[in-house]
Amino acid sequence: MASGAFLALGNIVLLALFIITFQGTLTTNPIWFVYWLVTAAVYSFIIWGFFGTIELHRRVKNAWSQIDVQLQKRNDLVPNLVETVKGYVKHEKSIMENVTKARSEALKAKSASEKAKSSGLLSGALGNLFAVAENYPQLKANENFKLLQEQLEGIESNIAFSRQFYNDSVMRYDTAISSSHRLFAKILGYKSGEFSYFEAPKEAKAVPKVKF
Repeated sequence: MASGAFLALGNIVLLALFIITFQGTLTTNPIWFVYWLVTAAVYSFIIWGFFGTIELHRRVKNAWSQIDVQLQKRNDLVPNLVETVKGYVKHEKSIMENVTKARSEALKAKSASEKAKSSGLLSGALGNLFAVAENYPQLKANENFKLLQEQLEGIESNIAFSRQFYNDSVMRYDTAISSSHRLFAKILGYKSGEFSYFEAPKEAKAVPKVKF
């Protein structure tokens, strides 16, 4: 953690300055020792607070970027999947439309809550598509379809992992700036509830796992 490095460096510098400056007076005036101990403690607290709060904030943003990357990867694969499938399931027009519509909504989503909702809808639409594919042996045997299905399953797993890490980071951040880091968060302009949790909607939880 960056704050830990700054804290350690700062304490070393303070200790060095203390020894160099007051090595001859420690035995005759020990109050200087107490003074420097207090100074080092205050300095450490400030460094720990500011850099710790900034680091917590940065971690949440980085965790969110990991989700965003996975969502974009999935969005990029959907058109290829639709193109592969539509030649085999001509009588399942509504299924294809739902997938295309869900992807469109996912692309328009901006906030964490919007992306969580649209992500769940897209997961549900893809789950329905894979379920329908069970009725089309030729589609299931298509190498491109099998590759896309495998990639999408991997992305779904990555999204679930990234979502958990992000939500944990948000929880730690909110807890810290509501208690031990409250003063520093106020100075930095950080607020509890600044980041929304990325919850998996019911649509995402209900997606069937399809194996070929």
